[in-house]
Amino acid sequence: MTIEQHIWGATPEGEAIVIYTMRNERGSEVQICNVGAALVSVKYADREGKIDDVVLGYREPMSYFGDGAASGKSVGRVANRIAGGRMTVEGVEYRLEINNGPNHLHGGTKGYANRLWESHVEGNRVVFDLLSEDGDQGYPHEVMVEAIYDFDDEDNLEITYKAKSDGTTPVNLTNHVYWNLAGEASGTILDHELHLNASKVLEMNEVQIPTGAYLDVEGTPQDFKSGFRHLGDDIASEFNHIKDFRGYDHFFVVDGWQKNILGEVGTLRCATSGRQVEILSSQPGCMVYTGNWLSGGCPVTKSGSRYEDYAGVAIECQGYPDAVNHEEFPSIMLHEGELYCQKIVFRLRTF
Repeated sequence: MTIEQHIWGATPEGEAIVIYTMRNERGSEVQICNVGAALVSVKYADREGKIDDVVLGYREPMSYFGDGAASGKSVGRVANRIAGGRMTVEGVEYRLEINNGPNHLHGGTKGYANRLWESHVEGNRVVFDLLSEDGDQGYPHEVMVEAIYDFDDEDNLEITYKAKSDGTTPVNLTNHVYWNLAGEASGTILDHELHLNASKVLEMNEVQIPTGAYLDVEGTPQDFKSGFRHLGDDIASEFNHIKDFRGYDHFFVVDGWQKNILGEVGTLRCATSGRQVEILSSQPGCMVYTGNWLSGGCPVTKSGSRYEDYAGVAIECQGYPDAVNHEEFPSIMLHEGELYCQKIVFRLRTF
């Protein structure tokens, strides 16, 4: 395993944008940068031995600031939506930025995904650090955050998120990488197949907030439990607002989840390339988003074009959306003296 470090660019304030290249003995390669602790590139061989880049991303480093897609980036302080941008923590109501319809999304427009993180190489890993001050985007208390990337010679990519706070505050971190296992410039992922270890999905209302109810997926268009299902098979279904959301943008509950235990989430595969990604996580579920709104909203891509809708699929391992307003959901509150530690593992394979 080798790790190379380069200056990729600079912000208008003159701060360095650093890109790290992790390369293993198979010739597989992962690139990450300190804008949003972002996963910029993942390259590995298909069943014929051809190496392609299989995650979405941009040509210019400054494009990683403020992109609506949050491509490959570490999202926080709270990933996903908070209804009406309102939450109550220890009896105090807080109002957060409304940046997604009537809701707060992914920590706000100046959340962790759009910040420059400190970074360094530590052995065979790359570590990113961020200080999120008290009042950052409206959230209470100071939080110290780490995003740690490990990549090995067996093509296993592991992301570890850690956080500590000086008081009670919600923390829900995830990585927003979009996969296209035929290659990032190959077009739609609607022919990709997904299998999830999830018997239930959260019921959503019309503005993409959980109602609090759980729906059994068996026999429905969201049944990725019974076997592999093409992402495009039911993209226009009325079930659970799939058509209203222009595709999948739903939270699936991982079966048998145990706190702080790494469990199987599912597998994404592409018959054309023979690539598949096996996903494990310590989080209680995952948000499946089929890139329903990528068209027109992304900067120039790595391949020099623009992404269309459904060019990539994000499988975001995380805590429940709007958990701050649902006592019945697993808590995302981090208390003083506690360590937040969550892992996501992507096993890059062929079949």
